[in-house]
Amino acid sequence: MIHRLIFIFFIHIIFGMLNAQKIKLAPSKPVTENYFGIKVVDEFRNFENLRDPSVINWMQSQTNYSDSVLNKIPNKEYYVNKRIEFDQRQSFSVDRINITENDFCFYLKKKAEENTAKLYYRKGFKGIETEIFNPENYNPKSDKKYIINYIKPNYDGSKVAIALTESGKEISEMIIYDLNSHKILPDLVTNCWPTNGGGISWLSDNNSFIYLRFPVVNPNSDGFMKNMQAVVYKIGQDPKELNVILSKKNNPDLKINPEDYPIVKLPTKESQYLFGYIAGATNFNDTYFQPVSLINKQNQWKLLFSKEEKIDGFIVKNDSIIFISEKNGVNAIYCTSLKSPDFKNPKLIIPSIPNEVINGLYQIKDGFVFSSSKNGVEVKLYLYQNNKIENLILPFPSGDITVTTQSNESNDFWINCTGWKNDNERFKFDSIIKKFTPENLASIVEYPEFKDIIVKEITVKSHDGLDIPLSLIYKKDLPKDKRNPLLIDAYGAYGINNSPFLDMTFMLWALKGGIVAIAHVRGGAEKGELWHLGGFKDTKPNSWKDLISCAEYMISEDYTSADKIAIWGQSAGGITVGRAMTERPDLFKVAIITAGIVNSLRIEAMPNGLNSVKEFGSKNIESEFKALYEMDAYHHIKKNIKYPATFITTGINDPRVAPWMPVKFAAKLQTDNTAKNPILLKVDYKGGHGGRDLLLKQKYLNLSDIFAFALWQLGHPDYQLKENTKK
Repeated sequence: MIHRLIFIFFIHIIFGMLNAQKIKLAPSKPVTENYFGIKVVDEFRNFENLRDPSVINWMQSQTNYSDSVLNKIPNKEYYVNKRIEFDQRQSFSVDRINITENDFCFYLKKKAEENTAKLYYRKGFKGIETEIFNPENYNPKSDKKYIINYIKPNYDGSKVAIALTESGKEISEMIIYDLNSHKILPDLVTNCWPTNGGGISWLSDNNSFIYLRFPVVNPNSDGFMKNMQAVVYKIGQDPKELNVILSKKNNPDLKINPEDYPIVKLPTKESQYLFGYIAGATNFNDTYFQPVSLINKQNQWKLLFSKEEKIDGFIVKNDSIIFISEKNGVNAIYCTSLKSPDFKNPKLIIPSIPNEVINGLYQIKDGFVFSSSKNGVEVKLYLYQNNKIENLILPFPSGDITVTTQSNESNDFWINCTGWKNDNERFKFDSIIKKFTPENLASIVEYPEFKDIIVKEITVKSHDGLDIPLSLIYKKDLPKDKRNPLLIDAYGAYGINNSPFLDMTFMLWALKGGIVAIAHVRGGAEKGELWHLGGFKDTKPNSWKDLISCAEYMISEDYTSADKIAIWGQSAGGITVGRAMTERPDLFKVAIITAGIVNSLRIEAMPNGLNSVKEFGSKNIESEFKALYEMDAYHHIKKNIKYPATFITTGINDPRVAPWMPVKFAAKLQTDNTAKNPILLKVDYKGGHGGRDLLLKQKYLNLSDIFAFALWQLGHPDYQLKENTKK
């Protein structure tokens, strides 16, 4: 009897908290704006001021409330415990391997008991391992926690640049380790973001490199992510003495916009040319070049090709440029001369491959290697030598690969293969025997519990008859049952493949008896640039309509039912998931949006907004305003509608999607929703954009919240509040 009373009291607490949430609604200060004759009311514009005490208090109270609810879900610790258990099966993991021309190997290594990776190197694959740098020792007088998010050695391995970031901010500072003196040099390069700015490019002197500098690094400043500069830094110089080689200010004739990324690369040590990309949130860029010998002279850049040529990656061989182009809807590899480039009539080298998209091009001594993908989930690798194409048989069927080469003087290269069920494995291609041999710096871990999990690649008809690739992951003996919990992941933006990798969240979901579906919706690049354009600006509705079609298919085929479906979108996937749940709230039980773009009409108010305009549109152009308004989940929340249980997260340090955007969405959804489903908002006060650059334990804790919330709301028995039956 006592246990039953405790249980009833416990239930009343939970529902009392839910009611309290409805009573303590967010403070609203509406703003009405007129766009091309259309009045739009923004009920929570005041939430864009993250310094407002009422906004600060509301965000903190919502986070506290969400934690109090999530922490009461039974079995919540399962996710973190399993992730740590999996990590401990491998005594250490290795990432970001860089190999120099003289066979020095640099990499990040994290031991099972460690929360962050350290930098190591060795001479050759079988060389003695030496620790170089531990980020926990960086800035010891501060209580800040740093991680290494980028490394790049110079050509001879005598120096390595190390980028460090703190609390998910992504904006970094770089230090230089000197292998000859075995110490960190006094150089400190600040205001950089190598993971989002094209990395760094060492020059052939092995003592200088080019990086992208952000003049303003405060996300709250109007100048943040504007007027970036490509800078040459020479070790030993004062970092404040900037040698700018490409920027809006010193290259006015190139018509660089404030939000553009002027990235400069030296593709190989021997290259006679530097290449400048006017980059951003686009797949194709205006690209310039100039002789390396003129690096210190102003206004030497000449146009190589415009973005209209739709060139997606190139290599340089002697005085020729070999490139992948998507022009005129044809995906193929071409070649032209650098001395007299002719991109209107280039030489065709590799014609379009039926049902495949060529998406990678890599230089070796005699020829090149290129990769392709079918539906974004089945990868192939080809070798081109002596005017012949050879299909290289991969060590195992792979959903995705990465290729790394050592230098232009070798035909050897490395590949990393992965898939939905296969962890990352590394192989070296021996050009003499033309075979792949394993060359893993970390041991390959077996996961016997995954042996009965299967992957099924299918296609689903969308609203307009197009075939949408859908990846399914579940236990092989799982019966078709309307009660199966289904988690659908969707993104669909920027022409990015939702490529296969061993996602432990998906595996654990399947182990719990659920089904995972990865919907390869339009807006991505699973079927090439035309697939991207199918979910771009005014065609963006295809992204969420594809997701809706995938959910309807899973129901019609008796895999699940509407009250057992959770949808999950991250970043730009917030548009896809946010609009799916607002267009068809009856079709989903749960929506999870992490660091999501859910108020697209206001993207230009974000620090990275002007870049996002290139993908989604501008409110200042009538046709694009209409597209933005249509894809705006915030403005499609309607009063007196029953919406799914929703879990919304953001990171206070997010430099990509302003934290106020998910916060506004949560405030409006709580206000207008009439269902009893919980609407939870959690602000990560240590985090940035999703799981980027977080300490491992914090990343696992954040994912455990999502995992537990979804299974709780989908009715999984392990995650329900249960009456204690003991007498």
